Amino acid sequence: MKYLDEYRDPQLAKSLIESLRRRVYTKDEIRLMEICGTHTVSIFRSGLRKLLPPQIKLISGPGCPVCVTANEDIDRAIWLAGQPGVIVTTFGDLVRVPGSASSLNIERSKGADVRIVYASLDALEIARQNPGREVVFIGIGFETTAPTIAAAVKQASLSGVDNFSVFSVHKILPPAMRALLEAHEVRLDGFLCPGHVSIVTGSGIYEEVVENYRVPCVVTGFEPLDILQGISSAVELVESGRAEVVNMYRRVVTREGNAAARKIMDEIFEPTDSTWRGLGPIPKSGLGFRREWKNFDAVSRFSMPEIKVKEHPGCKCGEVLRGVMTPPECGLFRKVCNPQDPKGPCMVSGEGTCGAYYRYYQ
Repeated sequence: MKYLDEYRDPQLAKSLIESLRRRVYTKDEIRLMEICGTHTVSIFRSGLRKLLPPQIKLISGPGCPVCVTANEDIDRAIWLAGQPGVIVTTFGDLVRVPGSASSLNIERSKGADVRIVYASLDALEIARQNPGREVVFIGIGFETTAPTIAAAVKQASLSGVDNFSVFSVHKILPPAMRALLEAHEVRLDGFLCPGHVSIVTGSGIYEEVVENYRVPCVVTGFEPLDILQGISSAVELVESGRAEVVNMYRRVVTREGNAAARKIMDEIFEPTDSTWRGLGPIPKSGLGFRREWKNFDAVSRFSMPEIKVKEHPGCKCGEVLRGVMTPPECGLFRKVCNPQDPKGPCMVSGEGTCGAYYRYYQ
């Protein structure tokens, strides 16, 4: 499909929708998974699902970094918040995610010093202002946030701030994509890949998935028209039997990505085994500290005990993240689980699939 550097042209959007509707499909169903929470929300907010022909099915995958954070890591963050003299800093959504028996928000109400920050450098500034206390930043996110957190760690080293550490639960997308395809729980004909991750990593990171699994990957932006172009491109690839990486977000994404961001991320972190909510342990799917930076690793700095993890009975966030079921199929959805009283992270996060269904699904 020809790349069009337009993303707010209603006539072009109408033309793409009409083209998809007129198309004679060789498949009964084309199943595309978006692996980006921002895509999920944009798709719902714009009503794209209702505009597409019935042959195209969009499946929401593990694209929300808060949602894929394993329960055991939420419990470890809660444990850190309970340590004397510790200030835990994190992004806003994470404080409301329920762990096995509590949440960071509940612990804060009991007196724990848990602070919401908007950037890792804010956490570093809190460490500067509180030299007598340990400040831990809970580092979540995909390759999008990892470079900024790596930069904060490097700045802490350069400026001699030794009471700052990071509990890294960062995730890397391609290993999760491989895990989804190898599980064979859900048939996937193609992926819609996240634009913001790809800005950092480059579109080239999906080439191994395409080569080994013969599933097309289309990088796209977040405006409804961006997503429509991505869907059209993916449909064209599936229908023609071509497995390729196509970059439909060329105004900001290149094949190589952001060299400076990748360099600092690779300087501080290295791939490590990681546990994903719903997907379980996936080899080399996370980012851990390199040996020479271990003094900024909260796991190394604190002797964390073994924590007995307990999942909320009835919560189907794991199945939702794998695309096995949709939120309305969960027995808790709307009945006892809602944004005001969430039972799982997919309802907590602004990028969560359950929250998107709750707000926009009729």
